[in-house]
Amino acid sequence: MTAPDYGLLAMFLTVAETRNFTAAAERLGITRSAVSQGVRKLEDQLGVALAVRTTRNLRLTETGARLAARLRAPLSELDSAVSDVSDQKRPRGHLRLISTSIAERFLSGGLIASFAAACPEITLDITLSDDEGDIVGAGFDAGVRLGEVIDQDMIAIALTGMQRQVTVASPAYLTTHGAPLVPQDLLKHRCIGWRSQPHNAPYRWEFAQHGHDFDVAVNPQITTNDMLLMIRIAVAGGGISIGMEETYQPYLARGELVRVLDDFLPEFKGFYLYFPSRRNMEPKLRVFADHCRSYVRST
Repeated sequence: MTAPDYGLLAMFLTVAETRNFTAAAERLGITRSAVSQGVRKLEDQLGVALAVRTTRNLRLTETGARLAARLRAPLSELDSAVSDVSDQKRPRGHLRLISTSIAERFLSGGLIASFAAACPEITLDITLSDDEGDIVGAGFDAGVRLGEVIDQDMIAIALTGMQRQVTVASPAYLTTHGAPLVPQDLLKHRCIGWRSQPHNAPYRWEFAQHGHDFDVAVNPQITTNDMLLMIRIAVAGGGISIGMEETYQPYLARGELVRVLDDFLPEFKGFYLYFPSRRNMEPKLRVFADHCRSYVRST
């Protein structure tokens, strides 16, 4: 036997409750003929009579009455489940984000705090990681990364303009050791390096000259995965460090750090919020993406 249509079962239950094709049709917003044909189709599918019709009355058969009694609870649960799905169209729920640790503007707090105030029914779980993993496989809704490392099949929303790295040292360090004149001079200096994970090789410092990109594998005396620790060591005179210009800007403005090798540091694509292309994006992610666009325009 072919499984009966959910819509026909719901129609029959309405007929059973109203005991009238016309009243059922009015409640369902369809014609009396459509209701009559629907009940007949359900009877044909089940191979049993569910109602006795006359020109004036409608009476359920014993089988029809039993079916109506058993349908009330499950159909009510189905309606509740469908209503719950529809209610999820309202932005709410748990939003899981992963961000690189160097996305200064995103991590500065303003964007996140303003979103939390605007959408109190959405909770945020933000993980910092510099591994370029699969956000979908790891269970994240979206990520924040530099544009150059985001896969082409992702939707990406710019959070910043072009970015630039700077190499810096404290005035005290430069007074004692002098300033490097070209990137290769870094091999003779004490450097403060960065690595994303303990098992990864230290980051190779990237430079450009006359339109040609190159990198220098410095031999850092100190290596860490914590940008704030790199800054503190550099300010304390521990050596030359490298990082995003936005991150170091307050220390440069106060004179605690000084730029070196500035002519060898080009601009590159900035930070983006990114997530998989989806035909029906979840409301919680859609409203967060819209908030990011609005926040970027207003700041």
